Amino acid sequence: MKRLWPRRCLAVFLALLLGSAGGVEPASPEDLVRTAVEGVISTIQADPAARSGDVGRIGHLVEEKFLPYTDFLHTTRLAVGGPWKNATPEQQKAVFEQFQTLIVHTYALELTQISDQKIKFQYGPLQAAGSGGDVIVKTHLVTASDDNEIDYRLSRSAGAWKIYDINILGAWLSNLYRNQFAGRLDKEGMDGLEKALREHNGRS
Repeated sequence: MKRLWPRRCLAVFLALLLGSAGGVEPASPEDLVRTAVEGVISTIQADPAARSGDVGRIGHLVEEKFLPYTDFLHTTRLAVGGPWKNATPEQQKAVFEQFQTLIVHTYALELTQISDQKIKFQYGPLQAAGSGGDVIVKTHLVTASDDNEIDYRLSRSAGAWKIYDINILGAWLSNLYRNQFAGRLDKEGMDGLEKALREHNGRS
């Protein structure tokens, strides 16, 4: 699979995605994003192996601290688009699992680029995202050399807010992957997409 963003942008993106699992579920989308943004940085910087760039250790923290705050099944549906509704439950499950593995693995690697940087976080006002009750939380990640604006789109499901899409440098995650998946889906369908994702993950 092709790289979606320059390495620095992916590293910034992952840093803003990750969350601190456990404890009380944040009551508001702003609280959830704040917990996710600041919790993972402190966790990684307090872990000697992660701070030194151990990709395996960072990957473990991604799974432990990040996934509980996300709804990547929703992201997968958006990225696949129309073919999703015609796929079997087995195909949907297989593509979702490989897609989630791709995200975790890729961003664990990219996070090594900022694991030892001093970072300041700033948060903007909550915005409505369409008429379905979804919201967008705007943030800035500021380092010594960069100020990166990141937008998070969240939905509420089963009484909890979840991050399901992120906008960095003007591009939403679901749109980037939809453009990347479209050609494969047209030619080879869901089975071809799952195979391509699985092969890519196996090489990583």
